[in-house]
Amino acid sequence: MLGQGGAGGGGFQFVFLGLMILVFWMFMIRPQAKKAKQQKQFLANLQKGDKIVTIAGIHGTINKINDDGTMMLEINPGSYIKMEKSSISMEWTANINKPVTPIK
Repeated sequence: MLGQGGAGGGGFQFVFLGLMILVFWMFMIRPQAKKAKQQKQFLANLQKGDKIVTIAGIHGTINKINDDGTMMLEINPGSYIKMEKSSISMEWTANINKPVTPIK
């Protein structure tokens, strides 16, 4: 008699599993894809004169953008390094101009 009561719960398990996958997608995968898209757009819009920060924390100004996906970065006046475009983390000027919110 106890074994007959569990037969109707199978459909609910599939619905619950589907909801869990949907929630996982909404909170984990979708934001990462959105951030990757923004980073790709940011890298595509880089131009000469932009002040940037690399993934390694090097601050510099873009001097030249090459067709092979690299760029010349001026880190000091007259001192240049060749960097991959994909190693750029953020725009330094946007970070400097960001308003500071006071701590309450």
